[in-house]
Amino acid sequence: MRCDLHVHSVHSGPSDLPLLRRVANECYSTPREVYETARSRGMDLVTLTDHDTIAGALEIAGLPGTFVSEEVTCTLPGGRELHLGVFDIDEARHEPIARLRRDAEALFAYLAEERIPACVNHLFSALTGRRRTEDFRLALDGVALVEARNGMMCAASNDRAAAAGRRAGLSPVGGSDAHTLASVARAYTTVPGASGREEFLDGLRRGSTLAVGASGSYARLTADIARIFAGTYLDFGHRALRAPADAFRFTLMLGGLPLGALIPVVTAWVYTKEHLFAWRHYRRFQAASLRRVRPPLPPGPFGPAPAGAVLP
Repeated sequence: MRCDLHVHSVHSGPSDLPLLRRVANECYSTPREVYETARSRGMDLVTLTDHDTIAGALEIAGLPGTFVSEEVTCTLPGGRELHLGVFDIDEARHEPIARLRRDAEALFAYLAEERIPACVNHLFSALTGRRRTEDFRLALDGVALVEARNGMMCAASNDRAAAAGRRAGLSPVGGSDAHTLASVARAYTTVPGASGREEFLDGLRRGSTLAVGASGSYARLTADIARIFAGTYLDFGHRALRAPADAFRFTLMLGGLPLGALIPVVTAWVYTKEHLFAWRHYRRFQAASLRRVRPPLPPGPFGPAPAGAVLP
Protein backbone atom coordinates (compact mmCIF):
# COMPACT_ATOMS: atom_id res chain seq x y z
CA MET A 1 0.00 0.00 0.00
CA ARG A 2 1.08 3.55 -0.73
CA CYS A 3 0.65 6.78 1.23
CA ASP A 4 2.18 10.24 0.95
CA LEU A 5 3.24 10.81 4.56
CA HIS A 6 4.13 14.50 4.27
CA VAL A 7 1.59 16.80 2.67
CA HIS A 8 0.08 20.14 3.64
CA SER A 9 -3.22 21.96 3.30
CA VAL A 10 -4.50 25.48 3.91
CA HIS A 11 -4.49 24.68 7.63
CA SER A 12 -0.67 24.80 7.78
CA GLY A 13 -0.77 28.53 8.50
CA PRO A 14 1.44 31.43 7.35
CA SER A 15 4.54 30.91 5.24
CA ASP A 16 8.03 31.48 6.61
CA LEU A 17 9.76 31.40 3.21
CA PRO A 18 11.72 34.44 1.96
CA LEU A 19 9.58 36.82 -0.14
CA LEU A 20 6.35 35.22 1.19
CA ARG A 21 6.85 35.70 4.92
CA ARG A 22 3.98 37.54 6.67
CA VAL A 23 1.91 37.88 3.48
CA ALA A 24 1.28 34.34 2.23
CA ASN A 25 0.09 31.02 3.58
CA GLU A 26 2.16 27.83 3.49
CA CYS A 27 -0.49 26.29 1.24
CA TYR A 28 -3.81 27.17 -0.40
CA SER A 29 -5.06 23.64 -1.08
CA THR A 30 -8.18 22.51 0.77
CA PRO A 31 -8.08 19.13 2.56
CA ARG A 32 -10.65 17.70 0.14
CA GLU A 33 -8.58 18.83 -2.87
CA VAL A 34 -5.48 17.17 -1.43
CA TYR A 35 -7.43 13.98 -0.75
CA GLU A 36 -8.84 13.74 -4.27
CA THR A 37 -5.49 14.57 -5.87
CA ALA A 38 -3.63 11.96 -3.83
CA ARG A 39 -6.17 9.25 -4.62
CA SER A 40 -6.13 10.14 -8.33
CA ARG A 41 -2.33 9.68 -8.31
CA GLY A 42 -2.44 6.19 -6.91
CA MET A 43 -2.29 6.70 -3.16
CA ASP A 44 -4.17 3.93 -1.35
CA LEU A 45 -4.29 5.95 1.87
CA VAL A 46 -4.33 9.71 2.51
CA THR A 47 -3.26 11.76 5.51
CA LEU A 48 -2.43 15.42 6.08
CA THR A 49 0.57 16.68 8.05
CA ASP A 50 -0.22 20.33 8.66
CA HIS A 51 2.01 22.28 11.03
CA ASP A 52 1.02 21.66 14.66
CA THR A 53 -2.65 21.10 13.90
CA ILE A 54 -4.94 18.21 12.97
CA ALA A 55 -7.78 20.46 11.79
CA GLY A 56 -7.23 19.63 8.12
CA ALA A 57 -6.82 15.91 8.74
CA LEU A 58 -10.07 15.87 10.73
CA GLU A 59 -11.91 17.44 7.78
CA ILE A 60 -11.26 14.35 5.67
CA ALA A 61 -11.25 11.79 8.49
CA GLY A 62 -14.64 10.41 7.44
CA LEU A 63 -13.50 9.63 3.91
CA PRO A 64 -12.31 6.12 2.92
CA GLY A 65 -8.62 5.33 3.40
CA THR A 66 -7.64 8.17 5.73
CA PHE A 67 -5.94 8.58 9.09
CA VAL A 68 -5.06 11.63 11.16
CA SER A 69 -1.50 13.00 11.35
CA GLU A 70 0.40 16.25 11.80
CA GLU A 71 3.87 17.76 11.44
CA VAL A 72 5.04 18.71 14.92
CA THR A 73 7.45 21.59 15.49
CA CYS A 74 9.62 20.24 18.32
CA THR A 75 11.60 22.91 20.17
CA LEU A 76 15.13 22.10 21.33
CA PRO A 77 17.29 23.89 23.91
CA GLY A 78 18.41 27.25 22.58
CA GLY A 79 15.29 27.66 20.44
CA ARG A 80 16.41 25.30 17.67
CA GLU A 81 13.76 23.13 16.02
CA LEU A 82 13.08 19.68 14.63
CA HIS A 83 10.07 18.80 12.50
CA LEU A 84 8.48 15.44 13.25
CA GLY A 85 5.84 13.58 11.26
CA VAL A 86 3.44 12.02 13.77
CA PHE A 87 0.92 9.53 12.40
CA ASP A 88 -2.34 7.81 13.33
CA ILE A 89 -3.40 10.07 16.18
CA ASP A 90 -6.68 11.63 17.33
CA GLU A 91 -7.76 14.70 19.26
CA ALA A 92 -7.03 13.05 22.60
CA ARG A 93 -3.43 12.36 21.56
CA HIS A 94 -2.94 15.66 19.78
CA GLU A 95 -3.43 17.60 23.03
CA PRO A 96 -0.45 16.11 24.96
CA ILE A 97 1.68 16.25 21.81
CA ALA A 98 0.94 19.98 21.52
CA ARG A 99 1.77 20.44 25.18
CA LEU A 100 5.02 18.44 25.11
CA ARG A 101 6.45 19.67 21.82
CA ARG A 102 8.60 22.23 23.65
CA ASP A 103 10.28 19.42 25.64
CA ALA A 104 11.87 17.05 23.11
CA GLU A 105 12.77 14.24 25.50
CA ALA A 106 9.31 14.24 27.11
CA LEU A 107 7.68 14.24 23.68
CA PHE A 108 9.80 11.30 22.47
CA ALA A 109 8.95 9.39 25.65
CA TYR A 110 5.23 9.99 25.15
CA LEU A 111 5.33 8.88 21.49
CA ALA A 112 7.18 5.68 22.45
CA GLU A 113 4.84 4.92 25.36
CA GLU A 114 1.75 5.34 23.17
CA ARG A 115 3.34 3.46 20.24
CA ILE A 116 2.65 6.39 17.93
CA PRO A 117 4.62 6.11 14.66
CA ALA A 118 6.86 9.14 14.19
CA CYS A 119 9.64 10.21 11.84
CA VAL A 120 12.12 13.03 11.73
CA ASN A 121 11.45 15.16 8.65
CA HIS A 122 14.06 16.75 6.33
CA LEU A 123 16.84 16.12 8.86
CA PHE A 124 19.58 17.89 6.89
CA SER A 125 17.52 20.85 5.66
CA ALA A 126 18.37 24.45 6.44
CA LEU A 127 14.69 25.44 6.31
CA THR A 128 14.18 24.38 9.92
CA GLY A 129 16.90 26.72 11.09
CA ARG A 130 20.14 26.33 13.03
CA ARG A 131 21.49 22.91 14.05
CA ARG A 132 23.99 21.62 16.54
CA THR A 133 25.59 18.25 15.95
CA GLU A 134 23.95 16.80 19.06
CA ASP A 135 20.52 17.66 17.61
CA PHE A 136 20.93 14.97 14.96
CA ARG A 137 21.71 12.29 17.53
CA LEU A 138 18.79 13.39 19.70
CA ALA A 139 16.42 13.15 16.74
CA LEU A 140 17.68 9.77 15.54
CA ASP A 141 17.57 8.33 19.05
CA GLY A 142 14.06 9.65 19.64
CA VAL A 143 12.05 8.15 16.76
CA ALA A 144 12.03 4.94 14.72
CA LEU A 145 11.54 6.43 11.24
CA VAL A 146 13.51 8.90 9.12
CA GLU A 147 12.24 10.81 6.09
CA ALA A 148 14.65 9.48 3.48
CA ARG A 149 12.76 10.80 0.45
CA ASN A 150 11.27 14.28 0.58
CA GLY A 151 9.78 15.42 -2.72
CA MET A 152 10.83 19.04 -2.21
CA MET A 153 14.31 18.56 -0.71
CA CYS A 154 17.38 18.27 -2.93
CA ALA A 155 18.93 14.82 -3.42
CA ALA A 156 21.95 15.82 -1.30
CA SER A 157 19.70 16.45 1.71
CA ASN A 158 17.69 13.26 1.17
CA ASP A 159 20.72 11.04 0.62
CA ARG A 160 22.39 12.23 3.80
CA ALA A 161 19.20 11.78 5.83
CA ALA A 162 18.90 8.24 4.48
CA ALA A 163 22.55 7.49 5.32
CA ALA A 164 22.20 8.87 8.86
CA GLY A 165 19.03 6.84 9.32
CA ARG A 166 20.76 3.63 8.22
CA ARG A 167 23.62 4.32 10.60
CA ALA A 168 21.12 4.76 13.45
CA GLY A 169 19.00 1.75 12.48
CA LEU A 170 15.91 3.78 11.48
CA SER A 171 13.48 2.72 8.76
CA PRO A 172 12.97 5.04 5.76
CA VAL A 173 9.73 6.78 4.81
CA GLY A 174 8.85 9.17 2.02
CA GLY A 175 6.55 12.12 1.52
CA SER A 176 6.07 14.84 -1.05
CA ASP A 177 6.15 17.77 1.43
CA ALA A 178 3.64 19.22 -1.04
CA HIS A 179 2.47 22.78 -0.47
CA THR A 180 0.63 22.83 -3.80
CA LEU A 181 -1.54 20.23 -5.52
CA ALA A 182 1.04 19.90 -8.30
CA SER A 183 3.49 18.16 -5.96
CA VAL A 184 1.13 15.82 -4.08
CA ALA A 185 2.29 12.16 -4.19
CA ARG A 186 5.62 13.06 -5.81
CA ALA A 187 7.23 10.99 -3.04
CA TYR A 188 5.51 8.50 -0.76
CA THR A 189 5.86 5.50 1.54
CA THR A 190 5.03 1.88 0.81
CA VAL A 191 4.51 -1.00 3.22
CA PRO A 192 5.06 -4.13 1.11
CA GLY A 193 2.39 -6.77 1.62
CA ALA A 194 -0.04 -4.50 3.49
CA SER A 195 -3.59 -4.95 2.21
CA GLY A 196 -5.47 -2.41 4.33
CA ARG A 197 -5.24 0.67 6.50
CA GLU A 198 -4.49 -1.19 9.74
CA GLU A 199 -1.80 -3.34 8.12
CA PHE A 200 -0.16 -0.22 6.67
CA LEU A 201 -0.15 1.49 10.08
CA ASP A 202 1.17 -1.67 11.72
CA GLY A 203 3.95 -1.65 9.13
CA LEU A 204 4.82 1.93 10.14
CA ARG A 205 5.09 0.85 13.75
CA ARG A 206 7.29 -2.14 12.85
CA GLY A 207 9.40 -0.14 10.39
CA SER A 208 8.48 -2.35 7.42
CA THR A 209 8.63 0.61 5.08
CA LEU A 210 10.17 1.78 1.81
CA ALA A 211 10.66 5.38 0.67
CA VAL A 212 9.69 5.84 -2.98
CA GLY A 213 9.60 8.72 -5.47
CA ALA A 214 11.68 11.66 -6.64
CA SER A 215 13.72 14.20 -4.73
CA GLY A 216 13.18 17.89 -5.24
CA SER A 217 14.95 20.14 -7.71
CA TYR A 218 15.55 23.81 -8.33
CA ALA A 219 12.84 23.83 -11.00
CA ARG A 220 10.32 22.09 -8.74
CA LEU A 221 10.98 24.48 -5.84
CA THR A 222 10.75 27.54 -8.10
CA ALA A 223 7.49 26.35 -9.64
CA ASP A 224 5.89 25.63 -6.29
CA ILE A 225 6.87 28.97 -4.75
CA ALA A 226 5.53 30.71 -7.85
CA ARG A 227 2.23 28.84 -7.39
CA ILE A 228 2.04 29.88 -3.74
CA PHE A 229 2.82 33.48 -4.76
CA ALA A 230 -0.02 33.37 -7.29
CA GLY A 231 -2.29 31.69 -4.76
CA THR A 232 -1.76 34.59 -2.36
CA TYR A 233 -3.10 37.07 -4.91
CA LEU A 234 -6.03 34.84 -5.86
CA ASP A 235 -6.94 34.42 -2.19
CA PHE A 236 -6.84 38.16 -1.51
CA GLY A 237 -8.70 38.82 -4.75
CA HIS A 238 -11.57 36.57 -3.68
CA ARG A 239 -11.70 38.21 -0.26
CA ALA A 240 -11.58 41.69 -1.81
CA LEU A 241 -14.87 40.96 -3.58
CA ARG A 242 -16.54 40.42 -0.19
CA ALA A 243 -15.00 43.03 2.13
CA PRO A 244 -13.98 46.68 1.50
CA ALA A 245 -11.07 46.43 3.97
CA ASP A 246 -9.62 43.48 2.09
CA ALA A 247 -10.19 45.30 -1.21
CA PHE A 248 -7.99 48.16 0.00
CA ARG A 249 -5.30 45.76 1.17
CA PHE A 250 -5.45 43.89 -2.13
CA THR A 251 -4.95 47.18 -4.00
CA LEU A 252 -1.81 47.83 -1.95
CA MET A 253 -0.59 44.29 -2.61
CA LEU A 254 -0.82 44.78 -6.37
CA GLY A 255 2.25 46.97 -6.06
CA GLY A 256 4.19 43.89 -5.01
CA LEU A 257 3.49 41.92 -8.18
CA PRO A 258 6.88 42.77 -9.73
CA LEU A 259 8.52 40.93 -6.81
CA GLY A 260 7.44 37.72 -8.52
CA ALA A 261 10.36 38.20 -10.89
CA LEU A 262 12.70 37.63 -7.93
CA ILE A 263 11.36 34.13 -7.22
CA PRO A 264 14.03 32.32 -9.34
CA VAL A 265 16.75 34.30 -7.54
CA VAL A 266 15.33 33.49 -4.11
CA THR A 267 14.95 29.80 -4.88
CA ALA A 268 18.50 29.65 -6.28
CA TRP A 269 19.74 31.02 -2.95
CA VAL A 270 17.55 28.58 -0.97
CA TYR A 271 18.64 25.60 -3.08
CA THR A 272 22.33 26.45 -2.78
CA LYS A 273 21.96 26.93 0.97
CA GLU A 274 20.30 23.50 1.25
CA HIS A 275 23.25 21.80 -0.49
CA LEU A 276 25.83 23.54 1.68
CA PHE A 277 23.88 22.90 4.89
CA ALA A 278 23.52 19.17 4.14
CA TRP A 279 27.18 18.79 3.20
CA ARG A 280 28.52 20.68 6.24
CA HIS A 281 26.29 19.13 8.89
CA TYR A 282 26.56 15.58 7.59
CA ARG A 283 30.35 15.80 7.83
CA ARG A 284 30.02 16.97 11.43
CA PHE A 285 27.49 14.21 12.16
CA GLN A 286 29.87 11.58 10.73
CA ALA A 287 32.78 12.88 12.78
CA ALA A 288 30.69 12.87 15.97
CA SER A 289 29.49 9.33 15.24
CA LEU A 290 33.06 8.10 14.83
CA ARG A 291 33.98 9.61 18.20
CA ARG A 292 31.29 7.44 19.81
CA VAL A 293 33.11 4.27 18.73
CA ARG A 294 35.94 2.82 20.84
CA PRO A 295 39.11 1.64 19.10
CA PRO A 296 39.82 -2.11 19.39
CA LEU A 297 41.22 -3.08 22.80
CA PRO A 298 44.33 -5.26 23.11
CA PRO A 299 43.75 -9.02 23.51
CA GLY A 300 42.72 -10.14 26.98
CA PRO A 301 42.49 -13.53 28.65
CA PHE A 302 39.40 -14.38 26.58
CA GLY A 303 40.71 -13.23 23.20
CA PRO A 304 40.52 -9.88 21.38
CA ALA A 305 37.71 -7.44 22.16
CA PRO A 306 35.27 -6.78 19.29
CA ALA A 307 36.19 -3.80 17.15
CA GLY A 308 33.79 -0.89 16.95
CA ALA A 309 32.07 -1.38 20.29
CA VAL A 310 29.66 1.51 20.76
CA LEU A 311 30.09 3.78 23.73
CA PRO A 312 27.10 4.04 26.06
